[in-house]
Amino acid sequence: MSHEQPHLTLSPAYILRGASFIVHILQSNLLSDPTADYVRSIFMQDYIISPKQNLFTLILAMLLFTSPSTAVADEVTYYNFPAIEGGTISTEQWAGKPYLVVNTASRCAFTKQYADLQRLYDKYRNEGFGLIAVPSDDFRQELDSDAEIKNFCELNYDIDMPMTSSLSVKGPDAHHFFKAMSEQADYAPEWNFYKILIGVNGRAIGSWSSTTKPMAGKITKLIEAELAKSH
Repeated sequence: MSHEQPHLTLSPAYILRGASFIVHILQSNLLSDPTADYVRSIFMQDYIISPKQNLFTLILAMLLFTSPSTAVADEVTYYNFPAIEGGTISTEQWAGKPYLVVNTASRCAFTKQYADLQRLYDKYRNEGFGLIAVPSDDFRQELDSDAEIKNFCELNYDIDMPMTSSLSVKGPDAHHFFKAMSEQADYAPEWNFYKILIGVNGRAIGSWSSTTKPMAGKITKLIEAELAKSH
């Protein structure tokens, strides 16, 4: 008496539903490694899928053998900036909160936006909102030293929001935050006072050019919406 391998005829939708369930079990650490391996072997070897279902079998195999670490959502990336007064500014302090990063300059037609940036920071800082001013001479409109920049901002705009040392914000020498923004969201400063908003999920959710004022409704409404998510 011969024993044939059982032939399983399932609809594509059924296969994908089953795959989703098994992936959930395997990637939720509900099974020990040996048990997980056993389930894989049973599922992949004890049933013969018809040729018409090869595509779905391939999808299933890719799902089953995907490492859990690559299947989960991207982890939040935190960035460290050198602070203008010394030390480090870490974006981790705003984990789960929105923050705005702006490249600035002391000799620009938009330098007066420093006043509105401070107002924006003051308006939402107690709710956890963060803001980082990043002085840069990439557009040849910044002072020569960090000390001069710091004194200029404090004397003229009474700045106390976080501010970095003078950094590059574009090209190969750009700070890694700006490199990441360019790669991930195609956000790259084209001039001074370019604004990038990071949402509560740690991802860039908006950018605005120099001509958009810091207190513009399109910015404040998005900040308020993100803060509402974080409560």
